[in-house]
Amino acid sequence: MSSATATLRISLRSLAAHKRRLAGTFTAILLGVSFLTGTLVLGDTLRGSFDTLFADANRGTDAVVRSADVMDTENTFGGVRAPVDLALADQLRQVSGVAAAEPAIQGSGQLIGKNGKAVGGQGPPTLAGYWQPDSGLNPYRLAEGRAPQQPGEAVINRGAAKAGELKIGDSTILRAPDPVPVTIVGIATFGAEADGMGQNTYTGLTLADAQRYLTPKGQGQATSIQFRASGGVSQQELVTALTAKLPAGLEAVTGTKVSEEATAQVSSRFLTMFTTLLLVFAGIALLVATFTIHNTFAIVVAQRTRENALLRALGAARGQVLGATLAEAVVVGLAASVAGLLGGIGIAAGLKSLFKVIGFSLPTGSLVISAVSVALPLLVGTVTAVGSAVAPAVRAGRTAPLAAMRAVAVDGAADGRAGRIRWIAGALLIAAGAAGTVVGATDGPSVGLTAGGAVATLLGVVVLGPVFATFVVRLLGAPLPRLRGMPGVLAQRNATRNPKRTAATASALMVGVTVVSLFTVFGASIKATMDDTVSRTFAGDLAISTGSFRGGGLSPKLADAVAGLPEVRQSVGLGRGVARVDGHGRTLDVTDPTRLAGIVDLGRVDGSLQLGTDGLAVSRTEAEKQGWQVGTTVPVRFSDGAEAPFTVKALYQGSELAGDYLVTREAWAPHKGQDADSLVAVALKDGVSLSAGKAAVTAAAVPFGDPKVQTRSEYAKSAASVVDIMLSVVYALLALAVLIALLGIANTLTLAVHERTRELGLLRAVGQTRSQLRAMVRWESVLVAMFGTIGGLGLGAFLGWALVRAADTEGTGSFAVPPLQLSVVLVAGLVAGAVAGLRPARRAARLDILRAIAAG
Repeated sequence: MSSATATLRISLRSLAAHKRRLAGTFTAILLGVSFLTGTLVLGDTLRGSFDTLFADANRGTDAVVRSADVMDTENTFGGVRAPVDLALADQLRQVSGVAAAEPAIQGSGQLIGKNGKAVGGQGPPTLAGYWQPDSGLNPYRLAEGRAPQQPGEAVINRGAAKAGELKIGDSTILRAPDPVPVTIVGIATFGAEADGMGQNTYTGLTLADAQRYLTPKGQGQATSIQFRASGGVSQQELVTALTAKLPAGLEAVTGTKVSEEATAQVSSRFLTMFTTLLLVFAGIALLVATFTIHNTFAIVVAQRTRENALLRALGAARGQVLGATLAEAVVVGLAASVAGLLGGIGIAAGLKSLFKVIGFSLPTGSLVISAVSVALPLLVGTVTAVGSAVAPAVRAGRTAPLAAMRAVAVDGAADGRAGRIRWIAGALLIAAGAAGTVVGATDGPSVGLTAGGAVATLLGVVVLGPVFATFVVRLLGAPLPRLRGMPGVLAQRNATRNPKRTAATASALMVGVTVVSLFTVFGASIKATMDDTVSRTFAGDLAISTGSFRGGGLSPKLADAVAGLPEVRQSVGLGRGVARVDGHGRTLDVTDPTRLAGIVDLGRVDGSLQLGTDGLAVSRTEAEKQGWQVGTTVPVRFSDGAEAPFTVKALYQGSELAGDYLVTREAWAPHKGQDADSLVAVALKDGVSLSAGKAAVTAAAVPFGDPKVQTRSEYAKSAASVVDIMLSVVYALLALAVLIALLGIANTLTLAVHERTRELGLLRAVGQTRSQLRAMVRWESVLVAMFGTIGGLGLGAFLGWALVRAADTEGTGSFAVPPLQLSVVLVAGLVAGAVAGLRPARRAARLDILRAIAAG
């Protein structure tokens, strides 16, 4: 029999004999690989879904004519293009190879549902456009009713109809952003069956209404022109023919290219960030699993010391013992990874459902499983298992044959030369990590340096864990003798008898709790910053908003309507626009700067806010970055192609409610797209109560689509609500890492119970009751969990502070430690520790006394 065959046979027999000992390892790998697989499959699925979505939207479109110039900023999806002349569609219909040509008009439009609330807008955009009569160019299909024919008639997608409880014949309001009364005459599907284009809402209007409400000049313009080719004419051939007839400033592109551009935009701005975030959490879960796997193999190898010594005495070489242990890791890792692949498919479906529950619905579609999504988790799971088992396997290979004849200490504590090395390495890591973290947070700041320091600090704490374990556990367990008597004393001693094992077990939980605490502190700080910002810069009493993330905006007429109320001292709208300032795409705040300064604190203002139609007000930070001052002239090019020199007439300190550039609505009006306000700030007259003013403003806002009217404190809380949503996602994703850590505690205790079988039998023989034995094991579990939880809370709060400071480049952020949330984390950690000890405690209590004493 060859050496490799003998090694494999030993490994398989050992697995069969001790399969329950490795159950925790199997589960840890399975969960970690499941999350990684689920993340990869979800990413592939979303990319495939968006590919299909945009391909379906442009399925009948062979060519598109549009403006060649696109203005892009961080906040504009797909950029902003100038409209095209509607008459061009008639001219281009005569081009050879054109079977059909229709203008495409699309803008923002949010429906008001039957209950008076806006439909959609919590992520996917709310769209309105021209209902194209050509069925080949229109991706929507009428499921009920008819196409719009008269002014005020509309077709809506079936998903919007369901969400808003709207049906044919109902009358409602479309925020476009001015309120447009519409009567629903048709309900459409996207393609043959889908309720909509993903989770978008869509309202189809007549050509006249679409031009009136969705184009800058109200007539004679379109967003683009779409073409369907004649039979036998390819997309590229059609584009070539159209390009020859186009005036300067326009371009013709294939329908395929339009779909690819849309997919690339989603991928670069959303999918990459989304999947990277999930991969980070998958990495955290696998890191936690690594602690559990290493701890399990370390204990199992230590418990097999005599068994391995007997193998050595019978002639087994060191390499065979080492190989047998690593082979076990390979088998367990590979089997768990295969199971994790199957579980990952369910994880992918679960993550999609999770995001739908919290309001971020993603496109539907069948799961896409690529070769990478299969191979990578298999490789990572197996390598994680083998890598975690290397050190214990090396120790197993070094077992001396004489160890079979004497008692051997199991998995010794951190002392001697190894302890000194641990002290030095851990201290250096913590010192360097803490220094890097603090410097990165306060000098610069630098997120990269802070992140590197945070990782080093975490590693240092893990390395020094065994050194501090005895002291910390004794301190935490000090009340137990008084509270629980002898079971408490024994629980404390059991938790401290092997500091290395206790620290390794607690480290897994500590990593999970650290990340949970970090995000909790970071989220609380963001909310505190938002609240402070509103309190510091918003001097108004009320704020009017759409109440949704991607809604149709507010009518620019609303601010003036509210300003005329007898209860109101002043109101001002704040809109957004895109232009190229000095050659760079920038977001402009469109407002009345003088009225804005009366409600929003702009800080010290140099120059005059009387900007007229050719002036800019620029934040002082941005002006310093660009080298501008009051009086500097810069070229501004608008999306309609017009360019004019603008003068920097004012510099202001800055305000989080207003961006870096302010222009008047009069300057913006000739070049506007679909003009809308994102916020209307309102200041009440002296003597007007907040309740009376809110009631009056709410009544005045009803004709404008009944937007949300909030007090200053309500607005601050609403602005911060997105943080709660993101934290919910983070907690849900981190729950898996914490679950793996708790499985590690349960697995360690189970192995410890097996290891201490004779000791437990003797305790029972001298009078310990079953309930006392169960309490002893449960409290040992709680002490280990408390060690990990408290360490994670402290480390997470410190790293959270550092991340807040590093991310605060302007120096205006606030740091907040939420005591209630962190207390919940602490209690949850202790309760989870108690739960993790239930099964090992039951197993210990069921031991037969005589058989336990005889074990040895």
